[in-house]
Amino acid sequence: MADGLPVPPGAGHSEQGRFVAGSIMRHVLVMSATGSVGLMAIFVVDLMSLLYVSRLGDPALTAAVGLASVVQFFATAVNIGLMIAAGAQVGRALGAGDRALARRLAASSMALGVLVSGLLAALMLPFAGQLLGLVGAQGEALRVAHLFLMITLPSNVLLGLGMLFTGLLRAQGDALRAMWVTLGGAIVTAFLDPLLIFGAGLGVEGAAITVCVARATFVVIGWRALSRHGLLRRPRMAEVVADAPGMATIAGPAVLTNLAPSVASAFLTHLFAGYGPDAIAAAAVIDRLTPVAFGGLFALSGAIGPILAQNWGASRFDRMGETLHSCVKATLVYAATVWLLLIALRWPLAGLFGLKGDAAELFAFFCLVGGAIWFFNGLLFLGNAAFNNLGFPLRSSLLNWGRATLGTVPPAYLGSALFGTRGIVAGMGIGSLVFGVAGLLLARRTVVRLAERSNTAHSGPGSTGIVTGELAFPPGAGHDTPHR
Repeated sequence: MADGLPVPPGAGHSEQGRFVAGSIMRHVLVMSATGSVGLMAIFVVDLMSLLYVSRLGDPALTAAVGLASVVQFFATAVNIGLMIAAGAQVGRALGAGDRALARRLAASSMALGVLVSGLLAALMLPFAGQLLGLVGAQGEALRVAHLFLMITLPSNVLLGLGMLFTGLLRAQGDALRAMWVTLGGAIVTAFLDPLLIFGAGLGVEGAAITVCVARATFVVIGWRALSRHGLLRRPRMAEVVADAPGMATIAGPAVLTNLAPSVASAFLTHLFAGYGPDAIAAAAVIDRLTPVAFGGLFALSGAIGPILAQNWGASRFDRMGETLHSCVKATLVYAATVWLLLIALRWPLAGLFGLKGDAAELFAFFCLVGGAIWFFNGLLFLGNAAFNNLGFPLRSSLLNWGRATLGTVPPAYLGSALFGTRGIVAGMGIGSLVFGVAGLLLARRTVVRLAERSNTAHSGPGSTGIVTGELAFPPGAGHDTPHR
């Protein structure tokens, strides 16, 4: 076939997405459970590297890997935005039963993803040292972190493509194969990291090389999985150019949304850096452990996107409201469970990562309050996912940047001045509470407004507005622009 891989039998134009029927809670739990494993695998790759490096016994090395990750997450945030855009467009096309369009959009998104992730890595490499200095890297930590970035940044292209594959698989509803994309990388890391760091004596360089190999594994597994659904075909330049504005409509605000936590994290790292290497090491462990511990909340926000997108494509607004309600209940149960585990295991975990003295005390304090902070973070994640997939990405950007600035800088500064490092952690929670509640309430209102518009302007199944030459969403059926 000239386009690439043929469409498998039964994957025709009229096939609708699997989320437009059946139990919403079941869809949420299945997508979240498999998504948790797959998504946490990405974070486990980083956490395991940090764990192995911490066993070298030098806090400066642990701090260096943490500092490099803070800088590198700026590139990851762009990859996440592209993944969200690809999943939203393809998921809505599948919900409307237009598989041919889904194939086209998948091809265009992959071409754009490779281009953007490659350019970003090339732009960041010459300024890696300056970026590390901005987040507080100094001395040996700066040297080692710079080396780590020189090795891992070029593989951002592999990470971006691997993340696109997971987003496209989840848009298709294949949560199991999406899980294995990143889980495969984590398995590779588990075996390769100790071999290179300790066996070959490469230390931090070995950890960096393992990150690159794990990202290559994402691509290999993702490509094979996506080919099974007939969503792979060669991108066509004219179509890529035509589809780019629709992709940018979602990806641009989504990237801004995901950059906000990176900016907040960089600011907090800078504050912790003022308290010495031990504080930076503790902050690095917190940054790496929390995505693993609370990865289910990220997965919940990832689960809600394809479900909302497919049901919007099918004009099932009743199921969209039920999806939000089910996700809130799952968020509460999950956050409470992890919170209790962190409280019980705070001292053994501190010892596992070699944290002592003030560093161990800071980590233990986070475990005592982190569950509440991340519950409200989870509510904001749900709101962001709803906005990104329903044509209102600007709202998620405004909420996330509000939390990263007004919700982070003033309370963290005040907390630092009054209570030191513990005050910084406590200040983080204030913004999470305010903006988490605001995000959820606004998401519920958004679904109601879309249903009202549907009653006044017919938008039956299949009327997605995702056709050649148009943006990702039809005017008036979403967007942050006024309805006409």
